[in-house]
Amino acid sequence: MEMISNRPYLLRAFYDWIVDSQCTPVLVADPRHPRCKIPFDLEQDNEVVFNISPTAIRDLDITNEYVQFRASFNGIVHLTMIPVDAIIALYADENNEGLFFDQPEDDTTTTDTDTTLAFSPPNKDYDEPITPSHNGQQHDDRGTAKGRPVLRLVEVE
Repeated sequence: MEMISNRPYLLRAFYDWIVDSQCTPVLVADPRHPRCKIPFDLEQDNEVVFNISPTAIRDLDITNEYVQFRASFNGIVHLTMIPVDAIIALYADENNEGLFFDQPEDDTTTTDTDTTLAFSPPNKDYDEPITPSHNGQQHDDRGTAKGRPVLRLVEVE
């Protein structure tokens, strides 16, 4: 029996964990996904970054197919709908801890059986100070990208 995607379940759990930890949840999405409904002027480097804290947005709903919410952009309220398979990351803005999904190399959408994710540990595990950027990568003091440690979930048949 084929399992459904685990992404929405992980997204809901990590969102709750980040909010319960009194941190700011940041959602990164790929706006090139054909079913993505976001304000056009928010895209930067094929990514869109949203603060989805309870004080920044309204009516958040993480379903098995979409993450949707209402938010004000430039004074205009928009209904934003992002397919779950267009989500790149969900992490805490304060410490860069969270959920980072591997993206397909050919820039196509993911399948319903995605099981790979990465968890970014606290910055104390690094020799040099790390600062989060808006695209979910970590950078050292010189601005050089450092690879994230990766926790891989493996599907067992």
